[in-house]
Amino acid sequence: MTPAGTAQKPPQSLDEWTELLRVQEMPIFSNTAHNIYAALDDRHKGAIELATVILQDPNLTAKLLKVGSSPYYNPSKQKMSTVSRAIVVLGAEVIRELTLACSFFEAMLSSTNKDRANREIALALHAAVQAKDLALSMGDTSPEEVFVAALLHNIGHIAFWCSGNPQSKKVHEQIEKSGLNNREAEKKILGFTLQDLGKKLSKSWSLGGLIEQAIAKPDSAEKRVQMVQLGHQICLALKAGRDSDAMRACLQKVAAFTGLPTEILKTKIDKNTSEAVHIARQFGANDASKFISTEAIIAKFEEAEEEKADKKQLQFQILQDISSHISGQIDLNGLFEMVLEGIHRGVEMDRTLFMLLSPDKQTLNEKFSLGWHKIGLDQKIRIYNSEPSANLLFHALHQQEGVWLFPQQHRELYTPQIRQHIGEYECFVFPVYAEKKTVGLIYCDHSIHGLPLTREDFIAAKHFAKQAHIGLTLYCMKNH
Repeated sequence: MTPAGTAQKPPQSLDEWTELLRVQEMPIFSNTAHNIYAALDDRHKGAIELATVILQDPNLTAKLLKVGSSPYYNPSKQKMSTVSRAIVVLGAEVIRELTLACSFFEAMLSSTNKDRANREIALALHAAVQAKDLALSMGDTSPEEVFVAALLHNIGHIAFWCSGNPQSKKVHEQIEKSGLNNREAEKKILGFTLQDLGKKLSKSWSLGGLIEQAIAKPDSAEKRVQMVQLGHQICLALKAGRDSDAMRACLQKVAAFTGLPTEILKTKIDKNTSEAVHIARQFGANDASKFISTEAIIAKFEEAEEEKADKKQLQFQILQDISSHISGQIDLNGLFEMVLEGIHRGVEMDRTLFMLLSPDKQTLNEKFSLGWHKIGLDQKIRIYNSEPSANLLFHALHQQEGVWLFPQQHRELYTPQIRQHIGEYECFVFPVYAEKKTVGLIYCDHSIHGLPLTREDFIAAKHFAKQAHIGLTLYCMKNH
């Protein structure tokens, strides 16, 4: 935002206000929005050119990769370490949504008028998530465009109220003290409405398309414009209360628009509200997230973050114990028990299993297990390499880095033997080896509680499996 003293008097016209806010107040957003749109609109430019534009802003790059890896944008959990890879995985349209959202948040979060900025961010993001879900429900071909249009729909209000210019502040105070409703006060004191300002700003930033259409013609009968409007109307109705007359009327309107029953819509709206809180926090807008929803939902997120911190602390402590153990006289049974406990408790797996490969390499025999419901303690799992095609465990033995397997995608690996002894569950499997010889494997899953596995879980479990490899290698070196 602009430092104090850049103007001697408040801007007098719509054009002057537009220029002040565009050039002085939100230059980051101006440059990024223009460059991203130029790169995307030029069909001759590919992922490399688009990546070059994004990489010019290190903050934007880091934020984009972080938020782009979240389940909301990347449900398939594909790895994205570079912007080029993100463009391939997510597609140019999603990248446009993300870069504009990241630029928008960067400009808004630097506002000196923190309380107002957080309220505006909360409304914009919440409406964008609700509008995008409407677009998905209606089979829209570009729900990302609907998201961006809803996010930037009140750009005039946002830019004006989040302005840190001292002359802007005087006008803010005049409007707030006028006692008139917003539009009347804006017209009387500014000579135009903030919706008019939004139209001007969207033109000056060359945002075009649905963004400009929804701002310029909010009462349009065009379906996609109505999605943007309904996204905002849902948020305003929620502020009146989930059981309010305003919410009931809004639900009826959305039901007529989508053809969905109101009960299903209520569930979807609640889910979207939680999603908006989560996304706001990923963008670093923690304070804004509190204006999106109830304290109960915020408390749930904060509790989850605390649990995550506790989980990391436990992992660290167990890893320290393993490091201490392998730096002295190594007991292999003790080593594998600690590694298994690290994965079971530290990564919070429901079932964890360490198996040794027989000398003839045709049988895997259970050595240790945690979380398995067995009739007797001496009941051990044994898997043979005797089926026509490789089963899940023998397949994993040949994958040095470990594998993340899904019953739906790897059906052929879940052979009768695997289904009988282990079941059909999403799982991680890591081969355990020393001196380039495979000695066994570690298997783990969430089969009891049915929670989805995450990339973070995979990395943590892999780290523990690596400790088994290091410990085994050191043991072999010491005992040769």
